[in-house]
Amino acid sequence: MTHQPDPILPGVLAIDAGNSKTDVALIGADGTVHGTARGGGFAPQKIGGAAAVAGLAPLVEQAAAEAGHPVWSGVLTSHVSACLANADLPVEEEALRAALESHPWGASNTVVNDTFGLLRAGTDGPRGVAVVCGAGINCVGLLPDGRTARFPALGELTGDWGGGGGLAVTSMWHAVRHEDGRGGPTGLSRAIAEHFGLPSAGAVAEAVHLGHLPTSRLHEIVRVLFAVAEQGDEVALGLIDRQADEIVRLAVVALRRLELLDTRTPLVLGGGVLASRQPLLLDNLTARLAEAAPLAEPRVVVAPPVLGAALLGLDHLGAGPETQARLREAYEAQRPVAV
Repeated sequence: MTHQPDPILPGVLAIDAGNSKTDVALIGADGTVHGTARGGGFAPQKIGGAAAVAGLAPLVEQAAAEAGHPVWSGVLTSHVSACLANADLPVEEEALRAALESHPWGASNTVVNDTFGLLRAGTDGPRGVAVVCGAGINCVGLLPDGRTARFPALGELTGDWGGGGGLAVTSMWHAVRHEDGRGGPTGLSRAIAEHFGLPSAGAVAEAVHLGHLPTSRLHEIVRVLFAVAEQGDEVALGLIDRQADEIVRLAVVALRRLELLDTRTPLVLGGGVLASRQPLLLDNLTARLAEAAPLAEPRVVVAPPVLGAALLGLDHLGAGPETQARLREAYEAQRPVAV
């Protein structure tokens, strides 16, 4: 057996790589945050797993420099805990873990879908269900014996709808159809046009198509959607109702698969759409949960998602409650907020 050199900084390299941003944190074995870095989104499905992981290197180097190790030889830290978006299938998780092994970052490496990180951030142990509604939407569940509930989360191909991307595109769909006469009236048309300073929603679509407006800005439409819904617009309210229904459907299926419907169980909610704590959405899904899963205990996680990756890494190292508490205290708004 090849001897693995002692790490420069015993602890965890936590990675939370989402669709729109990536956070990296170097965490000491005692739960102290030594260095952090933030970068862009993580897209192995577009550029390949090895290239996506290699793209994390500048962030790891930035976090290491902040921790006082701008240059190091051998292994940086004890364990890499990576919670990665677009690692939707176990085979993808394993391929990304293998890609991590080619970098001198950790003596050991684990990779899970980023929704598992959300679940860990909102619970004290491996038991519960989490739904992330951020750029996309996904759900996982976990039991102490290791059993999981999860979904492929490959978009419309696997029956998924919603998240910021889905809400924005569907809002555009309704807005443009109102303008050209194919659909019914909605205030989304004018509100979207005004938000982008263009004469119509159709003009917004053309600007995106021609590259004059970055596709990444479409997520701004979610805020517009909620503002229009607050004015009583039926189309906007219908989209929020549909989103609440999707979130609850995912949660109920996961709870049922793990035989938790009849047990008080944490239901962790996170991602940008849910973390914004919009009453129209939260009140809707809470009412649905009261009927479909009355023993579920919904809570919104507003702490940085990298916290979950770090906690999973400390779990791997066998850290105790005091260490985990020290880490939680290092992050603002680290406690989940009951719905």
